[in-house]
Amino acid sequence: MEKYILKTKPDGSEITVRDLQLVLLEMMKDIDTICQNNQISYLLSSGSALGAIRHKGFIPWDDDLDIAMSAEDFDRFVKVLKNELPNDKYLFHCYQNNDKYNVLIPAMKIRKRNTYIKEVNTLLENRCKEDGKDSDGVFIDVFIYDSCSKSKILDLPLRLLNLLLMPIIILIDNIGVNPKFLKNWFVSNARLYGRLNKKSEYMGFDLTWSFRSPFKPYVFRKDDIYPVKYVDFEDYRLPVPNNHHAYLCAVFGEDYMKFPDVGHRFAKHTVDIEL
Repeated sequence: MEKYILKTKPDGSEITVRDLQLVLLEMMKDIDTICQNNQISYLLSSGSALGAIRHKGFIPWDDDLDIAMSAEDFDRFVKVLKNELPNDKYLFHCYQNNDKYNVLIPAMKIRKRNTYIKEVNTLLENRCKEDGKDSDGVFIDVFIYDSCSKSKILDLPLRLLNLLLMPIIILIDNIGVNPKFLKNWFVSNARLYGRLNKKSEYMGFDLTWSFRSPFKPYVFRKDDIYPVKYVDFEDYRLPVPNNHHAYLCAVFGEDYMKFPDVGHRFAKHTVDIEL
């Protein structure tokens, strides 16, 4: 297996993508146990789902792990984590438990204590610093998938509104003011959109994730997502969309099983790391 180096220390020792992946896998096993014990349905998202299908584990050069769940399951997940996430090993950040949280990124980050990671970040630095160095620990991203509409007339108004709110939130936050009113508006728009489309046959990333053209959002059939199915992932089994082929075609294109050129095989998210 080719080695992808994230950091070379002064003593010559290295931290590799594989080292990070093994930490993420340990975290994911604990999260999966919590979700199964509480009947919270979730799935591997995006590149993590691709890794499960194409590599039966991590993409060898992938330096993060993403999961997703419905808005309803996410709300229950927040409550469950407050009581069941092992506090000696982990902490979690989301807007629901810390209004300093950046609402423009995935809805939650679950972090491992006694680790450190500095992300490639072009938006906002982590404002949730109450736990010292642990506040920047290695993390798993949790996204929300919510009901959506394929009709542009029904879809675009709230989607474009959140897209317009994004730079204003970034600007105000970067001058040192926490724009809570705008954050509340931004998050409320996303939840309102999901409720308005609750009877839709379609779902996708909720409107807090606005890093794709509003005219070409990710949209999946709900019956392609649920019920999730468990597949082999490294030495464990983790859930992927029910129709993983339709899902991966929508996200990556029909040639998703083809490896990218060698020049595109590199870790994209990590600037600095300590395990």
